[in-house]
Amino acid sequence: MKVQTTLHEEAREKLEQVGKADILVGIPSYNNEKTIGQVVRAVQCGLAKYFPNQKALIMNSDGGSTDRTREIVKQTSVYTDLDTILVEHPVHPARSVAAPYYGLPGKGSAFKAIFEMAYELNASACVVVDSDLRSITPEWIQLLAGPIIIKGYDYVAPYYARHKYDGTITNSIVYPLTRALYGKRIRQPIGGDFGFSGRMVENFLSKNVWGTDVARYGIDIWMTTIAINEGFKICQSFLGAKIHDAKDPSFSLGPMFKQVVGTLFYLMTQYENNWRAIKGSHSTSLYGFRCEVFPEPVIVKLDSMIEKFKAGVKENRDYWQSFLPRENAERIEEIASLPGEKFNFPVDLWVKLVYDFAVAYRNNAKSNDSLPQNANEKLLNSLVPLYFARTASFVIETRRMPTYQAEEVIEKLCNEFEKMKPYLIKRWFKE
Repeated sequence: MKVQTTLHEEAREKLEQVGKADILVGIPSYNNEKTIGQVVRAVQCGLAKYFPNQKALIMNSDGGSTDRTREIVKQTSVYTDLDTILVEHPVHPARSVAAPYYGLPGKGSAFKAIFEMAYELNASACVVVDSDLRSITPEWIQLLAGPIIIKGYDYVAPYYARHKYDGTITNSIVYPLTRALYGKRIRQPIGGDFGFSGRMVENFLSKNVWGTDVARYGIDIWMTTIAINEGFKICQSFLGAKIHDAKDPSFSLGPMFKQVVGTLFYLMTQYENNWRAIKGSHSTSLYGFRCEVFPEPVIVKLDSMIEKFKAGVKENRDYWQSFLPRENAERIEEIASLPGEKFNFPVDLWVKLVYDFAVAYRNNAKSNDSLPQNANEKLLNSLVPLYFARTASFVIETRRMPTYQAEEVIEKLCNEFEKMKPYLIKRWFKE
């Protein structure tokens, strides 16, 4: 297989030196000097402790950091201290390379460089971990690589304990929609920390998507959806708490929301014959020991989200009427008129709207000759205020609940997505 390379010369030189490796651990980064040293040390300890006989390489795939991120990666080593933390020294201490990548700026391009390196090294397992983690431990490497090397899995998704307001895009749309569509309960389909088999990596590299939004923020859901739909063996690994640089969900989402959700909707068009007949969902194998942990709280600005919703209604009401069923558009107007203390964005309306937007996205894609090129960008941008409204409603409902009880509210949302799937099917295949 021949792929257009995104590997920097520095990475290619290291590739020639190493030749082959059993495990590649990739760490995508951009200005993460405060946290990346700890991540690298945890990875080195994990490889040494759990895979002492495997030849391993740690690759920092950097998006052009202007701080000391790459310098810290090159300087970080635990191997002089291993006598104090390990019973035996590794046979092959992991080597490191820190290099920028070529291609579109974004997480997906960083992943592509890591996949290329894993493919060229003929690695049996490839693990990718975020560079802003503060909760990573050496055990994470065993939990992400172990199912592949020991159990023969192809794709290992993370299963974390996260604060109820961390990962609201996942909780409100990505997890419940993916689960309803494809019938597999993968709790963190865009989690950021994954394990892949060699054949999974080769499959990813064979796809012609690296010049699209997948190469920016859509990579995680793209990988998860391919793994589900193309016959790969999938499990989840319980990693404990995810403590990282979490963002207030009321803050500006930048391009992330539209690239993640846009990729999700795009994949619905690619795999429509797969999800049409699927009813309900079932759990996925869970690797590791699940225990109770307590993630750091995420503070949210409730009033800000409601204000952004109401401003979005004023801006988009005429546009929404062009594709939303009349009843759904009228219910949005009614909610926008509610005072703050009575604010509620019902679950059933949110599910219908997500399905309505998915259908509109598909229709725009089919009619791309007669529509402006940015038609779906406008569509996705107009979904953001509705996402703020649903998130605000979730915050109001769960603000006095511990995180484990808030998880039950998310479970009810998932059940609603599954129950209302006939609404999607009727609209999607009729239109």
